[in-house]
Amino acid sequence: MKNYKLQNDDIKKIIELNGGCIATDRITVEGMKIGYMYRENPTYENDSGWRFFEGTEDELYTNNPDNFSIFDLNTICNYDKSIIPYLNKPIGTKLEKNNDEFKEVID
Repeated sequence: MKNYKLQNDDIKKIIELNGGCIATDRITVEGMKIGYMYRENPTYENDSGWRFFEGTEDELYTNNPDNFSIFDLNTICNYDKSIIPYLNKPIGTKLEKNNDEFKEVID
């Protein structure tokens, strides 16, 4: 059982968007801010396609599915409100935080 930084009573309704997302334990268990986010084609019902990382997770970390959980998008916004202005970006968007501001990553 994971010990999340925010409990159900801590989660407030702060966005109107609905949908699930995937976030690493660095954010939800360790309480670190989001440093990298991307949006892919949804992989399950009600999936927003958003994936959130602290930004320093290496391949060993990301290859372990136990380091990820599915959350409501609103829940992750409660962990880091700085992502809210970007949530309507289209599938294929990749954003990296640089000096407290997200910038689009160009492949």
